[in-house]
Amino acid sequence: MQNLILTPLLILFFALSGLGQELSQTVRGTIIDANTRQPIIGAEVIIVNSEPLKGDVTDIDGKFKLTKVPLGRIDLRLAYLGYDNTLVPNIVVNSGKEVVLELTMEQAAIDMEEVVVKAFQGNGTPTSSMALISARSISTEEISRMTGSFNDPAIITANYAGVANSGTGGNDIIVRGNSPKYMQWTLEGVPITNPNHFADQNAVLGSTSTLNTNLLATSDFYMGAFPATFGNALSGVYDVKLRNGNNEKREYTFGIGLLGTDLTVEGPLKQGYGGSFLVNYRYSTASILNDAGLVEVDGNPRFQDAAFKLNMPTQKAGTFSLFGLGGMSDFSIVNATPEDWTTPGDEIMSGLIFEDYEKASYLFNTGLNHTISLGKQGYLKSSLSYSLEGIDDDVYQKTDSLGTGINSYASELRKNTYRASSTYHREINPKHTLQAGVIYTLFDQFIDQRMRPAIDSPLSHLVDFDKQLGNLRSYVSWKYRMNDDISLVGGLHNTNVFFNQKHTLEPRLSARWQVNDRNTMSFGYGLHSTMESVHHYFAKIEDSAGNTTQPNKDLDLLKAHHFVLGYEHQFAPGLIGKVEAYYQHLYDLPVENNDTSYYATINEGAEIKYVDLVNEGTGRNYGIELSLQRYFSDGYYLLANTSIYESEYKTLEGITRNTRFNTNYLVNLVGGKEFTQLGKKHNKTLGINARFFMGGGQKVLPILRDAQGNAAVDTANNQYWDYAKAYENDIEDIYQITLSVSYKIARKSATHELFLNLENITNNKGKLTEYYDQNAPGGIGNTTQFGLLPNMMYRVYF
Repeated sequence: MQNLILTPLLILFFALSGLGQELSQTVRGTIIDANTRQPIIGAEVIIVNSEPLKGDVTDIDGKFKLTKVPLGRIDLRLAYLGYDNTLVPNIVVNSGKEVVLELTMEQAAIDMEEVVVKAFQGNGTPTSSMALISARSISTEEISRMTGSFNDPAIITANYAGVANSGTGGNDIIVRGNSPKYMQWTLEGVPITNPNHFADQNAVLGSTSTLNTNLLATSDFYMGAFPATFGNALSGVYDVKLRNGNNEKREYTFGIGLLGTDLTVEGPLKQGYGGSFLVNYRYSTASILNDAGLVEVDGNPRFQDAAFKLNMPTQKAGTFSLFGLGGMSDFSIVNATPEDWTTPGDEIMSGLIFEDYEKASYLFNTGLNHTISLGKQGYLKSSLSYSLEGIDDDVYQKTDSLGTGINSYASELRKNTYRASSTYHREINPKHTLQAGVIYTLFDQFIDQRMRPAIDSPLSHLVDFDKQLGNLRSYVSWKYRMNDDISLVGGLHNTNVFFNQKHTLEPRLSARWQVNDRNTMSFGYGLHSTMESVHHYFAKIEDSAGNTTQPNKDLDLLKAHHFVLGYEHQFAPGLIGKVEAYYQHLYDLPVENNDTSYYATINEGAEIKYVDLVNEGTGRNYGIELSLQRYFSDGYYLLANTSIYESEYKTLEGITRNTRFNTNYLVNLVGGKEFTQLGKKHNKTLGINARFFMGGGQKVLPILRDAQGNAAVDTANNQYWDYAKAYENDIEDIYQITLSVSYKIARKSATHELFLNLENITNNKGKLTEYYDQNAPGGIGNTTQFGLLPNMMYRVYF
């Protein structure tokens, strides 16, 4: 551990030698119409509170350029006749790296009688004009500030009301009590695979993300009643966007930390052309140190990932954009315990059987986007994309911890996905905007999954298929701005699944009313649906007569009605209070075709369970979320929120049960302070951020117990769980305190940053789940929260 800490410190020491300078940077970019993508000519761009006043006016291409901007944070005000005046706050200006922005403005619904800022870019306002409720933007500045050195766009979501993770140290996203597998990730507007290393086939567990903040632009996160653009998603959508690289000069970002070492390179494709490239590569630092014998990490987990974007504008044929994201990861654990990892296959990991676990996974997503103007009122965006996900799992059982195991579970999964889509955007007039689109998806999937029922039995197939499945989705969305205070968005989303002839027609509706300068009301409704994980459709089930069938091929889509009501109050500029109440009614839920079974697919984890399923279950999620947020200004920010909710379901047994992900409540307190102009040269910045989290634990499947509370399992007949009490209770509440510190030093041609992040600083290990362990007191062992996790990173921009 000393070597891990000393290495980045030594790098920092030698890198920061040099003389102080009068430091400044260039801020430039383009301003376009939010609905037509046309450049706005003659828009005024001013740095708020600059002395003397510094600004520019956009040229014929909508471009502006501000030179010699002092380092630090700035706010930009955008103004143009006939458009809502827009504030773009909290732009970080560093030496060694230009700030290149793509900004949008929206036409005013009515003529403005006075200059008033009516729109914000930043401070959580969604970038999509169709999103009126249960949505927010997440900037890269927020991710860097609020996740410390982990640099993970998924981790930041757990700071917001209504969002939780499992507490195991991962980055799974649990929205309003829904399973993480019902999250949809999109990249550059295209659905992608689960973007995490060490993936599981149910897309439930989250680990290290392949997405790197160095490449991201401001993205949107949706939590419910999302616009008609999105389909095949039930709980939420994370619409991730990549920024364009610098199209005028070559720039680099290098980082080395305990989790990963990465390099980002960007620059013009050709001088004077206007196109750019952006590419990043990262390799796991821990595996390098482990191989070198400097540290010892169980299982020697290793990963690497890369991402890129090429932006290629043309004079007459529109703009082409080629992007990609890929990653590989693997580990090998000897004598795995539930504390190490949940092995797939059987439901129980006991002290009677030892298991070695080998895992390898990889993913690749790439796409070509094309955007072309169709005049001053609209544009057409088309995409071709390909996604690949592969997961190989092998479990070896043995009766002796020192012995050689036999292959008790083997799974090989390959998912190839091909997509073609096209979306038409048209601004009919400043009050009416229309979007219409179509998406065709071809799933080409292969799964070969075998398990040994008993240690002395042969491997038998659970799933064995190689199929192509087609899916067609279409949508239309219409926005009506009655005036600058009242907006309505309505739409329809249609889904057709061809292999079993299932389809839905899903209405969406939302409204937002700015009552006055301080108060805003909002409402949202949507019918949403999603396919089950494909392996369920082709699972091989043995019936009571011993015949093997595939009874689930006719499974329908899982559906849910979402209702959301929201209220916002501005206590002061930048200090906002929000309340959202929601109700989600789930129906056509796949449950086991057995009137004594608790099993429903919404509770799936990493374990494998295949049964005869029918769409006769129901569920409901309902709750209220309260937030108070002071957005970053004057050197500090604060965020306090709480969520109180229930998440329940019902199978054929007719009993209302908690879902696995029903933690009942969440509390977050987040804040930070930035100290600027430190040191003799006034070129140093210190940032301190902290987070306190408290919440209920996930509901558990309990071990069978006797009257004294000790384990009363029947190992001979493989009976461990008390199914009658499935998900009645959690084990205990959990809490976590995180502290992160950053130190930035600006030089003439480079900016250096050092991050220290202490996750779970008190090393609290709250109990999460339980399992049979004959060596534990009472025969019951527990998985726990991940303990203290320190991470240090050094990063330089040049």
